Amino acid sequence: MNVFVFSNIYKDHGLVVTKQAVQFLLQHGAHVILLQECRVLCNLTNVEYLPKEQAYEKADLVISVGGDGTLLHAGKECIRYGLPILGINAGRLGFLATCEVSELPQKIIQVMDGDYELDERQMLECHTLGSVAWHANALNDVVVYAENRLQTADFSIYCDGILVNRFSSDGVIIATPTGSTAYSLSAGGPIMDAHIAGFVVTPICAHRLKSPAMVFSADRKLTISAIPRYGDTVYVSCDGSEKCALAADSTVEVALSSKKLKLISLSPAEQFEAIDKKLMGR
Repeated sequence: MNVFVFSNIYKDHGLVVTKQAVQFLLQHGAHVILLQECRVLCNLTNVEYLPKEQAYEKADLVISVGGDGTLLHAGKECIRYGLPILGINAGRLGFLATCEVSELPQKIIQVMDGDYELDERQMLECHTLGSVAWHANALNDVVVYAENRLQTADFSIYCDGILVNRFSSDGVIIATPTGSTAYSLSAGGPIMDAHIAGFVVTPICAHRLKSPAMVFSADRKLTISAIPRYGDTVYVSCDGSEKCALAADSTVEVALSSKKLKLISLSPAEQFEAIDKKLMGR
């Protein structure tokens, strides 16, 4: 089995966790692939160093070492190449990167034995209408926000062409069930079972006494318009990385994507175990 270990050198200092993972993989018969830039830091033998595109092309599965951001970054390429991914948490919370360093020996054995399920996670497809044309996909969330957080913008939310909410706020989050435990939760949104077919819309610091999050079914299409105050710029971003500045005539359309990320799941209750341990502190 060809296993591509994608490492975040800023989270995994000195690639200490990467080296541990590689050793366990080699012991259980894997052919391990690392990025070329890891050669100097790792200095490991019996592994293959490749450019990123070639690494994904050759891999049978991917292991990311870092945090959820690292998994999100690698996950976009995994979708492109149809590869499953397991995240090793070398960061803080790790709701997607659910394999802790202490669990490496056991979980590497499970992966190499094929003792896992593929947990297909929904994604959002986002594009802009108007004079600015932009398109991106998100596993966690799409966020529309005013650049200057000291000023609000006026947001209108339409579902299948029908106005369903209007408010002034710092922004609005459209989150998948996977992303419901990320930014949306911090803004007061609900925790959703990752297997629910739908998504949640959560205002960010709305300037009204009541502006609850709203959950929509999988077949709905949302349109978001944002009118900034005092000439501020409004942006749309996907998973906190890709972003686009909106023009005055721009609107944002969001719907579920046909693309899905294949997460390697080693327990049927991983999402709830992560919530229990990392949010509840139990």
